[in-house]
Amino acid sequence: MSQSPNRLVATIFGAVYLLVGVLGLFVAGGNFIGQEGGLLLGIFQVNHLHNIAHLLIGAALLTAGLRSTPAAKGTNTTVGAVYLLLGIVGFFIAGTAANILALNTADHILHLASAIVLLGAGLALDKSSATARPAV
Repeated sequence: MSQSPNRLVATIFGAVYLLVGVLGLFVAGGNFIGQEGGLLLGIFQVNHLHNIAHLLIGAALLTAGLRSTPAAKGTNTTVGAVYLLLGIVGFFIAGTAANILALNTADHILHLASAIVLLGAGLALDKSSATARPAV
């Protein structure tokens, strides 16, 4: 694997989200969908749908990180944008029937933090010479 920052970020985040998805399956109990869920690490509320989302996102990030810099850059940007939206919307849907992923405040904050790192990497790192601005 090349020394691309985007590939490194995608690989690390992918592995972490896969691990979180697997661990969450053990604490979610019988809650597949809805506002209720088990607590992962004693703070992050998860249900099985939430865990499946983590597994899919982790797989996408890990695959992109292992594949190529453009794949990692695009996946980091896309997942980062989705997490930014989810982090913001999450505050508004908590306590409503729309909260089918059993999100809580800790989840919102973690999703926003993930969004900052993923979007930052995807949008700011690995600038190709074709898109770099010439020196003035």
